[in-house]
Amino acid sequence: MALLRAAAAADLLRRHRRAPIPLLLSALSPPPPTTPEANGPSPEAPYFAPPPLCRGRRNWPHPPPCVSSSSYISRGILLPATFSIYSPLSTSSSASPDGSPDEDSSPPHPSPAASWVDRWLPQAARPYAMLARLDKPIGTWLLAWPCFWSISMAAMPGELPDMRMLALFGCGAVLLRGAGCTVNDLLDRDIDNKVERTKSRPFASGILTPTQGVGFLGWQLLLGLGILLQLNNYSRILGASSLLLVFSYPLMKRFTFWPQAYLGLTFNWGALLGWAAIKETLDPAIILPLYTAGICWTLVYDTIYAHQDKEDDLKVGVKSTALRFGDSTKHWISGFGAACIGSLALSGYSADLAWPYYPFLAAASAQLAWQISTVDLSDRLDCNRKFVSNKWFGALIFGGVLCGRLVS
Repeated sequence: MALLRAAAAADLLRRHRRAPIPLLLSALSPPPPTTPEANGPSPEAPYFAPPPLCRGRRNWPHPPPCVSSSSYISRGILLPATFSIYSPLSTSSSASPDGSPDEDSSPPHPSPAASWVDRWLPQAARPYAMLARLDKPIGTWLLAWPCFWSISMAAMPGELPDMRMLALFGCGAVLLRGAGCTVNDLLDRDIDNKVERTKSRPFASGILTPTQGVGFLGWQLLLGLGILLQLNNYSRILGASSLLLVFSYPLMKRFTFWPQAYLGLTFNWGALLGWAAIKETLDPAIILPLYTAGICWTLVYDTIYAHQDKEDDLKVGVKSTALRFGDSTKHWISGFGAACIGSLALSGYSADLAWPYYPFLAAASAQLAWQISTVDLSDRLDCNRKFVSNKWFGALIFGGVLCGRLVS
């Protein structure tokens, strides 16, 4: 009997040697029962006869009803509906038992486009440029805007602000931001390698050593000193005092849930320094509301930014306003946003800015309201997009101060 069965199978294989693999497998399976079922035809595949030949080429039939319409036959191979060019070459299935795609079967995220640092700088200089965040200028803009606001407010009515002073503070913002990032990465290198967003930073990844970082920090501070010496004596003392904030900020996340407020004190010091560089003094009625507005603004954008890392922050044990506010974040930052706009209005009024300042302030208010109302705090990409959009908020305030001073 075994010999008879083997002979029958061999004969069947010879007769169907031209059939595609799926049809051959179907032919080897037993035919379905001929008795009709109450609920319709049987879900099993019906018996398929060998496809007829036409001029020596295969003429493939349509797939059987049991094959999904999203599957297709290519050169005799039945490809599954979940087939993708992104699927890894693995023997494991890319779909769950119920047929739905598995979480790991989605296409990989595209790699970010190369920045100007990768395209133009020598390879030896790239880690230092990355350390200073030269490839991410948003931090420089956020540091520079309060300086530009106060310098423009300090201009004489009907005149443009001091362009030389704007250029000096612009260069100073690049250097001070780079120095702050260097200090931050030196102190946080043991934390950064545990956080997904920061594990590729030069110290965390091992590209640079702490000794190299300290040398680079000294070079940045030396250049910053050259800019500070261009200012009056009152501004030199005021500017040098900001280094205490710069060096101590990275430690705040270890001790308080309000490091974003401390960053506000640091990042908006230029609101005091810009006015002092022009007037050689401070006017509290104008500068204190402006400084307060900057702090509240920082609490808005940096809380949104901190929501990118909240899961990793919980793992490594660091603190932020994103963790402090939790599900109430939008209520908190709405309050800080309102305080920011109110303080800017008070500062502009005290500085006798003309009416063009207020339409720009209204436009900036709308931009800030758009950020807060539309941000998806559970989406890292959306948090980063809203954070980066704050350069336009700063630009609107600067445009308003500029026009308000020219018209007054």
